[in-house]
Amino acid sequence: MHLHNFDLMTDTDINHLHALFMGSTGVNTDSRTIKPGEIFFAIKGENFDGNEYAEKALEAGAAYAIVSAGSAAAESAGKDSRIIPVEDTLYTLKALARTHRCQMAPGGKRLPVIGLTGTNGKTTTKELIRAVLEKKYRVTATQGNLNNEIGVPLSLLKITDETQIAVIEMGASHPGDIKSLVEVSMPDYGLITNVGKGHLLGFGSYEGVRKTKGELYDYIRDTGGKIFLNEDLPYLQEMASERGIEDIIPYGVNYDGVKILPPDPEKPFIRMEIPVSCTETCTLETNLVGRYNAENIMAAISVGKYFGVPVAEIIEAISGYTPSNNRSQLTRTARNTLIIDAYNANPVSMEAALDNLGTIPAGRKAAMLGDMLELGADSAAEHDRILRRVAGMGLVEAFFVGDEFGAAFSRCGTPAGCRHFGTSGQLAEYLEGRGLSGYTILIKGSRGTHMENVIPAL
Repeated sequence: MHLHNFDLMTDTDINHLHALFMGSTGVNTDSRTIKPGEIFFAIKGENFDGNEYAEKALEAGAAYAIVSAGSAAAESAGKDSRIIPVEDTLYTLKALARTHRCQMAPGGKRLPVIGLTGTNGKTTTKELIRAVLEKKYRVTATQGNLNNEIGVPLSLLKITDETQIAVIEMGASHPGDIKSLVEVSMPDYGLITNVGKGHLLGFGSYEGVRKTKGELYDYIRDTGGKIFLNEDLPYLQEMASERGIEDIIPYGVNYDGVKILPPDPEKPFIRMEIPVSCTETCTLETNLVGRYNAENIMAAISVGKYFGVPVAEIIEAISGYTPSNNRSQLTRTARNTLIIDAYNANPVSMEAALDNLGTIPAGRKAAMLGDMLELGADSAAEHDRILRRVAGMGLVEAFFVGDEFGAAFSRCGTPAGCRHFGTSGQLAEYLEGRGLSGYTILIKGSRGTHMENVIPAL
């Protein structure tokens, strides 16, 4: 649903709801995790209806339940003042979040909100920005990857009276998704990490992805905000230029004259030599795997500098950041070194991960790759391309998981040293009997392939 008009709910209604929220312990959309004093929003999706769990939420201690008018739950509203029927619970959640974002004003000034989107690197960049800004400010940032039409409002509602800056991550899988989210979060600053071939099934084409991500720039242009722009990516320059955006805070690995240092065989993390003055540089050591993370790091450095965080503290924050949730993680087991980048995958991020594997100085290297999902008509060509790319890398072994790679094997044949499995569970079972040892292994695939299932067998 797109929010073009917030007048569907009167100011009196939303201000009353906001007053209830400010007296509550928070908002929750999952009746299974309700804490006493929270407001339960009964969200209705394709495969679930939160209205069916409103009574359970109240029994668990919810202060109020916001339910759909006309639902069975709403029939009890007259007898129970804790039940509040509304026309559209998701719309109401968004309206509440927008109101809260506007009313939270540290020192009487507008709360700065940084809106962040992109095909790859959103969550890592957001976490790096959070770590840097927390050196100087009290920051509220998106938790995990709660970046959709439910997650963004929930993130905004985490803002407190003490918050000085908010960093809101926004994801998209269909045209208009970012437009909807910026109308709720109202960012003052925009940052697009990159634009690539992700969720093509929903967007229809790369141009569809570009147009949707550009909705963040559209909002910034229309509201007089600023954008952090990676000057190393010409298409981002073009997207800003064609919109006439002039208030730009530039950054980039090449733009800033940064040197990527060779990886250490014992610690193959990204290392960077960064100019801090005309005559002085500093070396940044990180816990992130992958040259592609240099762009994410430079975004965080740019944001930190703009908001006045001292360079030494920016370096300290980034050096101390350790990735989690299967994103750019390096893990050593008793037998192997694992590069775990299994949270998601698309052609751009898969290529970047393979590029990185190629640069790591290790004797025995292998890849375990799951399908790249939601690519629509481009899926066959992209999976064929990745299969051929891996076949030419000189890896000791490569393992592929999923129907899309299975179809690629049928079209392209089975390259030497490559094996295909229908599921990650089947690959894990095979690996249990193999006892691979002494390998450096890249593990990557779309979330739906659950490539993390292979980790215990390694």
